[in-house]
Amino acid sequence: MGGGHWLVLYGFIIGAWGLLYAMALPADLRVGATIYGADFLQSLCIVTPDAAGFGGIVAMWALMAAAMMAPTALPAFATYEDLAHTGQTRFGVLVMGYLAVWLGFSVLAAAAQMALFHGGLLSAFGDSRSGLMSAGLLAVAGAYQFSPVKEACLSRCRRPLSFFMQYWDEGALRNGVRLGLVCLGCCWALMTLAFVGGVMNLAFMGLATVIMVLEKLPDLGRYLTRPLGAGLLAASVWVLFTSI
Repeated sequence: MGGGHWLVLYGFIIGAWGLLYAMALPADLRVGATIYGADFLQSLCIVTPDAAGFGGIVAMWALMAAAMMAPTALPAFATYEDLAHTGQTRFGVLVMGYLAVWLGFSVLAAAAQMALFHGGLLSAFGDSRSGLMSAGLLAVAGAYQFSPVKEACLSRCRRPLSFFMQYWDEGALRNGVRLGLVCLGCCWALMTLAFVGGVMNLAFMGLATVIMVLEKLPDLGRYLTRPLGAGLLAASVWVLFTSI
């Protein structure tokens, strides 16, 4: 997977994780970078709904989505490039279409976070304050692992060659959007567990990314999906009973 556009994509992913790390650092550990007299990292790290506002929370979710979801789509991106045999332009359009879907998800997730925060169900840093809500989200995510929709989306993610061959004539942008929608169908429920583990919890983000990458691998993923669902359902029952 050579080419300058791959370096740009990898740099984008690494940069997104670096920014998330900076945002997640405790205030006393941040090293401010002064740019034109402004404390850049200090302004960057305002990620609470009351301080950052809706736009800031959307940006935070968009950064999370890019850092977590782009790595899961790397095999599909490589398959598209192998089929296309074209330059950077069409590849970039495909990636932009893919990320546009996750930007839309970020808007919805940010709206949900604001509503839950103002409803007293989330802390300012995105940690659940309700055992019942945590149990419900775990149950939904666990049950979704067994759903036909999840299986249908995973089958397309695991076989990107047949997926792109089916829709090839629709062009790079629509293929990117289609891939993003399929990926959203695979991963939306797991992403909502950020409200359980903490929206800016790097350990959760790292673990979730690894799980979602493995789940899309054709040889390994099929052994992971249902056991993961069973584990999430068991965790839901445990959280429910410990919160009563």
